[in-house]
Amino acid sequence: MFVDMFARCKCLKHYVASRSPQYFAGAVAVMLAIVVLVLPSAYVIEMPGPTQDVLGKVDGDDVIAVSGTQVRTYKDSGKLLLVTVSASGVPGYPIVNAQAVWAWVNPHMEIMPREAVVPVGQTADEYQQKVDSDMSGSQDEASSVGLKYVKNHASELGVDASLLQGAHVAMHVDKIGGPSAGMMYTLGLIDKLTAANESGGQTIAGTGTINAKGKVGKIGGIRLKMLGAKRDGATWFLAPKDNCSEVVGHVPQGLRDVKVATLDEAYQALVAIGKGQGDQLPHCTA
Repeated sequence: MFVDMFARCKCLKHYVASRSPQYFAGAVAVMLAIVVLVLPSAYVIEMPGPTQDVLGKVDGDDVIAVSGTQVRTYKDSGKLLLVTVSASGVPGYPIVNAQAVWAWVNPHMEIMPREAVVPVGQTADEYQQKVDSDMSGSQDEASSVGLKYVKNHASELGVDASLLQGAHVAMHVDKIGGPSAGMMYTLGLIDKLTAANESGGQTIAGTGTINAKGKVGKIGGIRLKMLGAKRDGATWFLAPKDNCSEVVGHVPQGLRDVKVATLDEAYQALVAIGKGQGDQLPHCTA
């Protein structure tokens, strides 16, 4: 037994001695690489996030609920999808370097330094408060602009504007934040207040902020949002004019982009699509 152990020790010493310095350097490099890959990353990963039909429901409640003693709402046979981006590596959602490497080679993900996305030193609570505040502000703006649009175009839309006096709008979504759903919320509100079946039964996605003057503003992550729209069944995508440079050449097959700069353009595009006249609408161009 002792002879066998002695022989094994000699063999082990011979094996170790026979290894070159390059062998040990390589082994150390591999171990260091593994350690680096499991360390916290200083990058943010973005990927297509969930979509939400603003004409639908969340947990049994209407995403857009309109109340008032004389207000009447209508159903549309299609869907209007707000689109999102899911982010990891932001405060409260840490990642490791291995995830960053995977995102770097994945065409359906985008990666960027954390400081390009969130302020240095921002806490998880501060990040969440900012996201929630942006969403709340977006919903408030959409409610105000949507009601104003319907009142100003009441005769064209077949709506009795006097019945909208005292109307109250509440918008409800879960785990979705940021300002970029403003245009789709506004379109959804207009759709609910008009008897016309604007979508014509189609699934139409879109993105863009909305301001008090009805201008559709630029947003981030539009390439990923188009992927999410296509994944969830959309065949049309309303894109802000100021995002067109990012849209051109990146529209998924089977999805048709439509360039819009104002709420009126977006609504008219929605109506045209519902009537089967969408092919004449403007694409984004370089």
